[in-house]
This record gives sequence, C-alpha cells and structure tokens, in this order.
Amino acid sequence: MLEIHNSLGRTKQQFTPLRPGEVRMYVCGMTVYDYLHLGHARMLVVFDVVARYLRASGYRVTYVRNITDIDDKIIKRANENAESIQALTERFIRANEEDFSALGLLKPEHEPRATHSIPGMIRMIEALIARGHAYAAANGDVYYDVSSFEGYGRLSGKDPRDLRAGARVEVDEAKDDPLDFVLWKAAKPGEPSWDSPWGRGRPGWHIECSVMSTELLGSHFDIHGGGEDLQFPHHENEIAQSEGASGMQFVNYWMHNAFVQVDKEKMSKSLGNFFTVRDILTKYDPEVVRFFILRAHYRSPLNHSDANLDDAKNALGRLYTALKETRSAGATRVDWDEPHAKRFRQAMDDDFGTPEAVAVLFELSSRVNSGEKRLAGQLKALGGVLGLLQRDPQQFLQGGEETPAWIAEAIAAREAARKRKDYAEADRIRRDLLEKGIVLEDVAGRTTWRRK
Repeated sequence: MLEIHNSLGRTKQQFTPLRPGEVRMYVCGMTVYDYLHLGHARMLVVFDVVARYLRASGYRVTYVRNITDIDDKIIKRANENAESIQALTERFIRANEEDFSALGLLKPEHEPRATHSIPGMIRMIEALIARGHAYAAANGDVYYDVSSFEGYGRLSGKDPRDLRAGARVEVDEAKDDPLDFVLWKAAKPGEPSWDSPWGRGRPGWHIECSVMSTELLGSHFDIHGGGEDLQFPHHENEIAQSEGASGMQFVNYWMHNAFVQVDKEKMSKSLGNFFTVRDILTKYDPEVVRFFILRAHYRSPLNHSDANLDDAKNALGRLYTALKETRSAGATRVDWDEPHAKRFRQAMDDDFGTPEAVAVLFELSSRVNSGEKRLAGQLKALGGVLGLLQRDPQQFLQGGEETPAWIAEAIAAREAARKRKDYAEADRIRRDLLEKGIVLEDVAGRTTWRRK
C-alpha cells in the first residue's frame, strides 16, 4: 500500500483516496515573470512522477497545476521592462512550456490561470466575510482575520503567538492584526484591476490557489503539493481561506519537496548561485537533469554541482547502454508480477522512493548486460514510470545528434585499416577519438559510437 509523508502531521500515512480509484491533486505552479530555475524544475519533476506513478498504480488522476499571471512580482517586472503585463506573462508562459517539454513533463489535466478565476475569488472573499473570517479595511483592501480561524499554523508547526511577537504592520496597511493577510488589494494607479463589491482592485496571491484548486477539484480533495518554501505562509493561508469559506477540510495529504542547494548552500539569487533550467541545458541533456533530480528523495536536499550532473550523465548512459542492442526486444508495459517490478513498486509505495526505484533499474541493467536480454523491456517500461529511458538508446548515447562527418570518416578509416590488418593504425584512430571524448564500440560486426 502507498504511504505518503503528510506535512500536515509530519508523518508517513497510508494513502486512501476520497473517491475509490480516483486521485485529485493540485500543485502550485509558476508565477510567470522569469525563466524556470532548478528549484522549479525539481518541484515540477517530482510531482510529474507522483502523477505518473499514481496512474501506473491504476488510479484515475486529475492533476491541476496553476499559472499565476497577476502578482506583485509580475507588475514590478513589467514596469521594469516597460512592457505590458500581458506581453510579459504570455512570453514566459511560452518559455515555461518549452522547458516543461524539455524536462519530459506530461501536461496536467488542467492549467488554470489566475486572471480567469477572478469571479470565483470574489465569491470566496464574500463567503469569508459572511462567515466572520474576513473584513474590509478603511483603505479599500480586504483582509483575512487570522484570529478567527482555529488551528492556524498547524501545517507549518508555527504558533500564532510567536509569529505575532515578531510581526509588524506596514505604514500603508490598515489591517487589525499583524498576522492578517490581504485577500483583495484596492486598485493603485497604473495597475490592472477588476470590479468588486469593495471597489476596483485585484486579488492577493494566496486567494488565487484556494479558488483555482477548489473550482476544479472540489472543496475537499486528496493531495496538494509544492516546494517547502510555500508551506508557510502560502499553504497555511490557503488552508485558512478554503476551510474558512467551506467549513470542511481542504486537503487530506500535503506534500512538500526540499530545497535545491549549490555546493551545499541554498540556491538563491542573493548568493549569486542561481541557475536557470536554460543555463543548465546548455551543458546537459534534459533527461540527465531529470535523472539527477530523481536520484535524490524529494524530501531530501538536492545538491547541484557539475560533478553531480556529470555523474548523473554517466549513470544514465549506463542504463541506455544496456538497452542499446535490445531496441526491438522491449515491451512497453510493466509486468508487475516480475521480481524487479515488485521491488520497484515497494520503493515507490514508500513515499515515492525514487532513489531505491532507480537502484532497481541498475539491477535490471546488470542482468541485461549479463545476457538476460528479455529483461530489457522491463527496464524500459519501469524507466517510463519515472519518465526515463524512452528515447532511442543510440541517439541518447550520441548526445542527440547525427553522426558528425569527422567521426564517420574516422570510423571508415579505422575499418579500412582493420581490413588491411593494420591494427596499429586502427588502435591509433580509436585512441585519438577517445581523447576527443568519443568511445567506439564493436558489436555484432558493426561499429557504433557514443559520447564519453
């Protein structure tokens, strides 16, 4: 049985969906004002694999990942760039989609945009006011009254009394309590705004996800995920809003992936150790990046370095090498009764234990390399559950490129030397190519090559 580490309670719990055979899952997506960084990539790959494994386990999955297309950061960046908000957000939505595709992400069932859900946000805020959880302030903003919600802080383990002791109210805020957070912001000159019962304005960030999730999945659903940086205050505030409005439990299982580190320091722009996905993909194949992410458990820190990515590249190459001569042998469906598949399932049922699942792939590759070619299909099929090993092996091993003319010419020259029994020259050509990072392999009477 699948067990998931539930951040709400901080323990592993047996997974029981609200509706038998069906899973409804929401993950906080991108705020579209910049390119994806490696931290975003980790979150996206982690929950892509969660959805893939749930489907492979027989569940009907409804996966929702939102797009935040109105937010303080978006407005600030558009002003800095002297471009419209729509031009900025559309540009980065397209860029994100390109990176999603490169990383092998399957499209969620729904990708709602915040600006398309404004009426629902207004309705939820009205419900919160009616239930005594929110109030309209004198400055035109609407705030959530944190003191009205019993249990605030239970997701993050934070005590409101401690939070209140260290909080302060900004000069331009009109809230009653330092912990209260904004649901609706009164319009400011030059900012986008919508009509509401409290005057023209725009939603606060937290209300967006509460509405987009419940509109598509219902007031009570199975899994909510995101990076651990969202646990407080964003997800804490989502619980307060959603449960305050509906009067019922919001989510059963909360999942949070850990941070990415760079040489064991948290990745951040302020430290200057910030890497976009596009930066990394100039040096590494996207599947290598995906594999690098999945070799660590999602709740453990992921340490980014070229050395770790190089190691991931070589390791993934070993798996593809096992498939290289068995391309026609592979079944595409997992045989879950086979012993390796049982161990793979056991690993994934233990809170999506991808490191142990990847270890099973290496066990299979060793068996394939030892002559058990019939297991190649199982290796490919189990890899597919993780979004790996679905490409032509030779194409991956050659770095995704056609054979360059200089390599083809060197292989032809070596073959000619071998035919005239000039083995010293043939060996010299092989060594020369190896020094240039090209490995030649002679199998079944033909020569192939791969990147070192």
